[in-house]
Amino acid sequence: MEIVVSGSTGLIGSALISSLTAAGHKVVRLVRKSPRPGTSDVLWDPAKAYVDTTKLENKDAVVHLSGESIAERWTPKKKIRIQESRARGTHLLCEALRQLEHPPKVLVSGSAIGYYGDRGDEELREESPPGSGFLAELCRQWEEATEPAVRRGIRVAHLRTGIVLSAKGGALAKMLPPFRMGVGGKIGSGKQYMSWIAMDDHAAAIQHIIENPALQGPVNAVGPNPVRNLEFAKTLGKVLSRPAIIPLPAFAVRLAFGQMGEELLLASQRVEPARLKASGFSFRFPDLEAALRHVLDR
Repeated sequence: MEIVVSGSTGLIGSALISSLTAAGHKVVRLVRKSPRPGTSDVLWDPAKAYVDTTKLENKDAVVHLSGESIAERWTPKKKIRIQESRARGTHLLCEALRQLEHPPKVLVSGSAIGYYGDRGDEELREESPPGSGFLAELCRQWEEATEPAVRRGIRVAHLRTGIVLSAKGGALAKMLPPFRMGVGGKIGSGKQYMSWIAMDDHAAAIQHIIENPALQGPVNAVGPNPVRNLEFAKTLGKVLSRPAIIPLPAFAVRLAFGQMGEELLLASQRVEPARLKASGFSFRFPDLEAALRHVLDR
């Protein structure tokens, strides 16, 4: 298949491209700078509402992963950049796909489990209602922005991604320095659920969605065994052969990170990958310790 990928230089995008290429697919990157000569890259510029639609014709699938990072303090200006890059950027791309004479059969569009908000011990599946807060509202707008593609008859899957485990970036990479120094531990009460997935499984899940016509609408891209933050900390300490007994108090999280810390680090989301499991997807790393040992080469 010929698959278009936005956010191709990001942590998830680069891993996905390696996975797709290894599986024999041709990848076309959606890029913000003028494509290099001899490449099949497609230019788009969300700030100027431009997409080179001529190069999007007759593609089999699109995976949309582009967006402003949410992993830093949310100032008012930062929130605007996040919303514009995700909701407006997605709408721009989907309007471009709607206008194609030969559109792709499927669009896998990024979203996040932040859709569910802070839900304590509640078991969350794709049909669960949205929560409250900045992330929940962002994800709702993000998913609604794909409506032009839906109207065109494109099968759209909303990839509600959890914590993707990688040593190269993301949440785990930020946790590694203190844990390696033996000063890691639980965050806040440690009772909040963390819904995680190994990077290899995440890339495989995206490919599974592309190839499975039954998957559309929200799809939880998380592993089958979410754990409480305390268990995550203990398991990471075990894998690194370091103690994990130095807590990070909730007040310190709020002081350092504000609303971002409240919604990303202290919120609890016990998410089940119900639709992936029902469609026959097989996780290579369903167990946290095995997943951490794989991504950390331990």
